[in-house]
Amino acid sequence: MRKAINQLTPGLSLCGLITLSSYYLEYLEIYLFERVWLETLVMAILLGSAVRTFYRPNSRFDTGIHFGAKTLLEIAVVLLGASVSASAIMAQGASLIGGIALVVVIAIIASYSIGRLARLPKKMAILIACGNSICGNSAIAAVAPIIDADGNDVASSIAFTAVLGIAVVLILPIMIPLLNLTVLQYGVFAGLTVYAVPQVLAATTSVSLISAHIGTLVKLVRVLMLGPVVLTLSMLNSRNSGKRLTLSHMAPWFIVGFLSLITMRSFNLIPQFFIEPAHIFSNLLTVMSMAALGLGVDVRSVARAGYRVTAVVVLSFVTLFVISFVLIKLLGLN
Repeated sequence: MRKAINQLTPGLSLCGLITLSSYYLEYLEIYLFERVWLETLVMAILLGSAVRTFYRPNSRFDTGIHFGAKTLLEIAVVLLGASVSASAIMAQGASLIGGIALVVVIAIIASYSIGRLARLPKKMAILIACGNSICGNSAIAAVAPIIDADGNDVASSIAFTAVLGIAVVLILPIMIPLLNLTVLQYGVFAGLTVYAVPQVLAATTSVSLISAHIGTLVKLVRVLMLGPVVLTLSMLNSRNSGKRLTLSHMAPWFIVGFLSLITMRSFNLIPQFFIEPAHIFSNLLTVMSMAALGLGVDVRSVARAGYRVTAVVVLSFVTLFVISFVLIKLLGLN
């Protein structure tokens, strides 16, 4: 145990330092500009990549960095389940829930196809498709270990998806008059298109409480799709690699934990005082894992993939945008 701790300490300490720096830089953004332009997650990747570029950590950091990029990330996904209530989602009606699930499936297929047509590597195309269609950085982070994605692909996908996510939050309210959306329709639209739950709140709270409420619930349904998507990818990855499909491949421990917490939350088995700390701790661990991923990134590799990744992310979002608008009209929401 002592040996394991000693091996983990250098790398995790470096990840922790980058994490603290990322939070501080986000605080500076708020202080100077009164808003966040680059989220802590993105800051952590950028700082980690900068450290890797200008100071290559030696081998004693490797164990802790690998642990941060994989295990901490899996724990963060588990804790994310504490903020999702299936009962609150079901109360919105089967047609809306089914429509959201259909949008996610169509968007994943369309986005993956766009990525492959743009000649992106298969794994990067999967990461972008899942991030675009489900919940941005969190989905990319959850899918990455399932498909054994390269750190460069993960960082590139998260970086470009995150930048577009910021732009979406700023632009989306402008679409209300252009698309003639009611506050309810706008909430559903934001929940279907914005990547992260905090971004949904940022895009809807200034419009109305109704928009914020329904937008958050719709967003949580998208988050809930993470379980079935990861399970499907686990099965496909095992079949394609020729490996025997075990229970751990079909349902990785962190997805079992994620779904278990959702179930517990839905039956009010999670104490109220635990929910907010779990959410905060999940965010903290995710940022640390992004710092770890950044520390494993070759910036030159990311830069080479840049223009194609950007094009795929933008086209994928436009596709999601159109599909979501069509769903709202088909459901006749007012």
